[in-house]
Amino acid sequence: MSKFYELKPLDAKGQVYPFAELKGKVVLIVNVASKCGFTPQYKELEELNKKYAGKDVQILGFPCNQFGGQEPGNAEEIASFCSLNYGVTFPVLNKIDVNGDKADPVYQYLKSQKSGVLGLTRIKWNFEKFLIDKKGNVVERYSSISKPKDIGTKIDELLK
Repeated sequence: MSKFYELKPLDAKGQVYPFAELKGKVVLIVNVASKCGFTPQYKELEELNKKYAGKDVQILGFPCNQFGGQEPGNAEEIASFCSLNYGVTFPVLNKIDVNGDKADPVYQYLKSQKSGVLGLTRIKWNFEKFLIDKKGNVVERYSSISKPKDIGTKIDELLK
């Protein structure tokens, strides 16, 4: 069994969100922020979420304030922003750190499985994306400039 399924981050209400419940699903994990130049990607992420509704796909957002203080809100403010501005219906979990000594175990694991540009492991900016297959393997890592809609083809491949 993949170590991915052993991860238990917290949701926006501080409750455990066990990744064991994601077995058999393709998962897209994104570090998100409300005040970033890439924030409009929420719209495309929600479009992907709707496109794959009823299929074995789960999108998860992890708010992070480590890049230019672009996610200053608390859980309630973040949820309200996502819903009101982008109609987000996929889970936006607890705000976390993705780099450094306090990096959440989810991101410690993801970065250990797939390095970024030039072999760097650290997350460079908001809206980096990790794609996990149905067996819990991290198969792709996308930079912030990668558009969510362009990931659909790879999701389709992993669903086969």
